[in-house]
Amino acid sequence: MKRALPWSDQVDVISSDESSSSSSSSSSYSSFDVEVQVNDGTKNVAVDQPPKELSSDGLLIRKAEIYQEYMKQLPIPTQRGSVIPFTTWMGLGRSIKQLYGQPLHYLTNILLKQWDHSRVGSEDEHRPLDIIIHPCKAEAIVWLVEELHRQTSSHHHMAKLWQSDPMHHAFIDSIFPQL
Repeated sequence: MKRALPWSDQVDVISSDESSSSSSSSSSYSSFDVEVQVNDGTKNVAVDQPPKELSSDGLLIRKAEIYQEYMKQLPIPTQRGSVIPFTTWMGLGRSIKQLYGQPLHYLTNILLKQWDHSRVGSEDEHRPLDIIIHPCKAEAIVWLVEELHRQTSSHHHMAKLWQSDPMHHAFIDSIFPQL
């Protein structure tokens, strides 16, 4: 990609106070004219300006988008640290976070909670899960689901879930790995 202007050229930007809204009502951006002075020449350019105020829905979608992009950048560990004993799926998730120093995706945390709730009322409800399923298999399942959530989840879907759950922050991990 070529630069429009060399770095050495001085650019002065002068914008007028007149902001005209875009002619299409579906656009969330307004357009305004900017006078750009490059050395001796002057050019008028229309620039799209993001809205000054986002709705709460728009803000939630933006947060979900930033979150999803961040989670996509995290690598899935390729080597197992050790065999992790666990009694619940959420307990396994906590141990994985500690061992690997990585957050788990919001949707993975929700799924682990649902898996724990699905055991309520079963005959093996009080047996530790690591007796029912081998810890290595369980960890592999969590990482496969995590990879799926990191790579394919829609930020729009997450924003809808967050909007319907006022306690969604409880399932967003605050562990930030060193990349």
